[in-house]
Amino acid sequence: MKLLTSVLLFFILLTCASCVSQKKMIYLQGADYLQDNPQQIKENFELKIQSDDQLAISISSKDRELIEPFNNNTLIGSGSGMNSQYNSQAGVSYFQVDKDGNIEFPIFGTLKASGLTRTELAKVLENRLISQNYIKDPLVSIKIMSFKVTVLGEVKAPGVQNVTGERLTLLEALGMAGDLLPSARRENIMVIREEDGKRKSYMVDLTSSYDVLNSPCYYLQQNDVVYVEPNSAIRVKGSGTMSTVTSTVGMISMLASLVSIIIALSR
Repeated sequence: MKLLTSVLLFFILLTCASCVSQKKMIYLQGADYLQDNPQQIKENFELKIQSDDQLAISISSKDRELIEPFNNNTLIGSGSGMNSQYNSQAGVSYFQVDKDGNIEFPIFGTLKASGLTRTELAKVLENRLISQNYIKDPLVSIKIMSFKVTVLGEVKAPGVQNVTGERLTLLEALGMAGDLLPSARRENIMVIREEDGKRKSYMVDLTSSYDVLNSPCYYLQQNDVVYVEPNSAIRVKGSGTMSTVTSTVGMISMLASLVSIIIALSR
């Protein structure tokens, strides 16, 4: 009876260990409530311009002659040699945001750009053009050309990701990096971000739907660094999965225990 109790206890512990391991691997746990209770999106996300961003600014009007001084087809404020890449796009000027968050705009001179969204900066330019009697009907379009994030650590394809659009979620970035390896700590994803001249770090638990969907890092920003740390398991150098040594030792231990039980029962 004592031996039978020990065997049952062993299998219960083995089952519990298996359940705990599986639970740590599942993303967005608790998201079932969204089926009947859709989450209200608080606001439409839009990137804010930062220092070192490259902006493509286009000004349109019914009178093409009036916009000529503002659309110069060059990259202003940087010696990066990118002009030839963009000059074929008529009517677009390219600006580098300097370390103080400003751009040098034709005729208007220095303008503050950092901290504003594309829409807000476009509105500033339109108001200037109208109030100073340059163009009566301006239409300003702005695009951020330098949106990139870096994903490092326990992912299949770490590296820098250049984003073509202007909205990227943390889950999308991890998906672009090939998803997390089995050896990754899903409950402890770090996002390093520069805000207002300061560097901050945020922690996100991918296993919690509430934590992910309500995180300030759900939408990534320019130059964010996402780091996925490994769990406590030993990894073999060059391996793309959790250490085969750890897995093998675990299997041997389990088999040895089973063999011991079988021998004990057969006596």
